[in-house]
Amino acid sequence: MPNASSWSASSPLLLLWEDSSGTRIFLSLLYAVLAISGTLSNVMVIYLVFSFKKLQTTSNAFIVNGCAADLSVCALWMPQEAVLGLLPPNSSSLRSAEYRLLRGGLLGLGLTVSLASHLLVAFNRYVLITKLPSVYQALYQRRHTGCMIGLSWALALLPVPLLPGLWTLGSAQSDGSSRYTALLLALAVLGQTALLLHCYLGIVRRVRGSAKRVSVLNFHLLHQLPFPAAPPPPRRAQRRLSSVSVLLLCCVFLLGTQPLVWVSLLGFFLRPAPPALQAASWLLLCSLSALNPLLYTWRSEEFRRAARSVLPRGEGPAAAPRTVAAA
Repeated sequence: MPNASSWSASSPLLLLWEDSSGTRIFLSLLYAVLAISGTLSNVMVIYLVFSFKKLQTTSNAFIVNGCAADLSVCALWMPQEAVLGLLPPNSSSLRSAEYRLLRGGLLGLGLTVSLASHLLVAFNRYVLITKLPSVYQALYQRRHTGCMIGLSWALALLPVPLLPGLWTLGSAQSDGSSRYTALLLALAVLGQTALLLHCYLGIVRRVRGSAKRVSVLNFHLLHQLPFPAAPPPPRRAQRRLSSVSVLLLCCVFLLGTQPLVWVSLLGFFLRPAPPALQAASWLLLCSLSALNPLLYTWRSEEFRRAARSVLPRGEGPAAAPRTVAAA
């Protein structure tokens, strides 16, 4: 049986030194694939938004903020995990408290801002669909949007020093502070998930109940929703496809976040979960950093046109329209 205290004291966050070398190599390759794919997809979304003015909307500003945070995980943290999985367990660099703090800080900063960006995107779309256009325009002025993005980073810097305590998550010998840190993490993610689901389910109710209201809103931002762009299908089919798209986004988000929440709560109130289960729950959460760009752009015709225009054999005429979009 792997010893939980030795796992937390001498290993990377998501790797078990007691596992076979084949398992560690497999996990290292998995981290490498996620790092490469996540870095490329996040950089691509950021590049497209900054290059095409039609994509420079308020919703996409929050998406870019999330992509920048995800790069902290995909481009800076995951490659280190991939390399550390191939090093011998007695490597001196693995036992360095400063190095562990750096890695924990990168992971904590990236995941916190990324989760906050999920919520900002959901709330932005909720206000757009369910409130009057004047309310949306007043709330999402350029200055207010910048303050929201800055606040997400400022709040993310507060819990960074606490993250190394999560390395002892679930250890029978861990101190009370790490257990309470894990509890705070679980409660924070639960609260954020509840707000996000409230926003998206509110959108689904409004779209299903009043498709006409959505169709008459003259906002380019509607193209950034996970709804079909053009040509629109029949109204009933459109409402059904819209609901499925939103629910699919919510399901992927829940799959990535909830295992860690319940593993943390289990370790606090009952008994520590097996180290392998803890590692798997962290891996699911971190994999969201590679999937987020696809979650928010796969249904957008504007993003697809922009991507085709910059990729090989792209459609050149798609790059021509560069009119400024509303909000």
